[in-house]
Amino acid sequence: MLMNGEWQAAWDPYQKTNENGDFIRQASSFRHWVTKDGSAGRTGRAGFKAEPNRYHLYVALICPWASRALMVRKLKKLESVISISIVDPRITEQGWGFAGKGLTGLKGASEDHLHHKQFIHQLYTHADPKVSGRATVPVLWDKFTDTIVNNESADIIEMLNSAFDQWGDASVNLRPLHWLADINQLNPWLYEHINNAVYQAGFAQSQTAYKEAVSRLFAGLETLEQRLSDGRNYLLGDELSEVDVRLFVTLVRFDAAYVGAFKCNLKQLQDYSLLSDYLQRIYVLQGVSETVNIEHIKQGYYSVKALNPSGIVPIGPKLAFLPANKVTL
Repeated sequence: MLMNGEWQAAWDPYQKTNENGDFIRQASSFRHWVTKDGSAGRTGRAGFKAEPNRYHLYVALICPWASRALMVRKLKKLESVISISIVDPRITEQGWGFAGKGLTGLKGASEDHLHHKQFIHQLYTHADPKVSGRATVPVLWDKFTDTIVNNESADIIEMLNSAFDQWGDASVNLRPLHWLADINQLNPWLYEHINNAVYQAGFAQSQTAYKEAVSRLFAGLETLEQRLSDGRNYLLGDELSEVDVRLFVTLVRFDAAYVGAFKCNLKQLQDYSLLSDYLQRIYVLQGVSETVNIEHIKQGYYSVKALNPSGIVPIGPKLAFLPANKVTL
């Protein structure tokens, strides 16, 4: 946690709780927008024009919120337009850290290619020397003004979907106008029942809070299984949309991490046949599998000492969507 630009204490996962013991996620602190002409977005200030090679993404392959951005970058074919750095998945006492600078990174982790910092929180204070709050990923960085544009994944995936069409694949639109009302209605439901529910279960500070979160989560999974029962390929029909990106990043981590580390063990995802097929359908889309690293996911979640003091990472489970039912160690 940063307070007025100073790192205060060893990292811990419990951001904030209420009197019921519920896990409460803190708000993102940088909310500027990249737009086609550099005009201001819904929040923040103007001056961030979409241009090739101007922006950089900091991501963690363990993190579903960061992987949303990485997935949209792939689907929109923006790899040559927006560069990336990938933190090590094992969270240190100072939060996310980069490979090198004293940290032996897992394969797939990188150094900070722009500033050669050791920790993500140092990027936050580089952008704002008096910043307070948690130093999270993803981070969208502007190389020209040398600052953070945005650290809210929902904003970033919306920007990547439309602002860079001149250089990416404009034929891919994850927020088509004819589905926009449905997307805006389903997104908060997915957050409450799926995306954040797994964290509210894993980081609950009371039995009551845990039970409430797990009950909501599995009721949500049942609802989604039923939604797919009419034969549709994706949540809104036969075309991939933003809601599928938001759901996929949670589902792909479910059996590997949330069932065990977060105690979301009423069922495994593989017990839901339609959701399992849906996961496989998205996983094999061009480029998507490259955004999924099961080793990073397992090593990252099971490195959280508050959840797993021994640090032992389970060998399993076998995951049907991986090639040849591969088990990652």
